[in-house]
This record gives sequence, C-alpha cells and structure tokens, in this order.
Amino acid sequence: MPTFMLACFDKADSLPLRMATREAHLAFMADKRAMVKLAGPMLDEAGDMAGSLLIVEADDLAGATALNTDDPYTKAGLWDRVEIKAFRASIGQL
Repeated sequence: MPTFMLACFDKADSLPLRMATREAHLAFMADKRAMVKLAGPMLDEAGDMAGSLLIVEADDLAGATALNTDDPYTKAGLWDRVEIKAFRASIGQL
C-alpha cells in the first residue's frame, strides 16, 4: 500500500486551539491506527507543539487527504498549511 507524509503546520499563536482540540484529535487518530504508522507533534524553538507530522498508508493521495480533512485539528482550523507527499522509507521500518 502506498505511504504518504503529512506535514501540518500550526497557525501562529494557536497553541490554545491545539490544546482545546487535542483529545478529539487523539481519539480520532486512535481509530486510524491501521492507517497511521507514525505520528507526533512538531516542536518550535521553545519546545511547544507547533505542528504535526504523520506517516500514513492509504490507497492513494485522496485517501491521505481524506484523513487530514476528517481530523479534528483540520476541522478546528488549526493548520496554517498542510503538505502531503508520497513517501518511501529508505532507513528504518514502518
């Protein structure tokens, strides 16, 4: 199955929105464990969460995009921008 990388960058000064939406986001991702191979927050210089990085398996780009569309973070308007790219692991295992 194809693998995709999602780099999701938070809007400026949106840590309160992220924290208010975090439990819903984590519950959503827990239901997607078969699809989500690796995920976690990106950190800013102060060590605060400032984005998310996900490695997912999906049938196609549309499937990876749909995951992002349905994410509570997306629905809450957290992201400044999202980059979704096909990904192939060269080192390590998924």
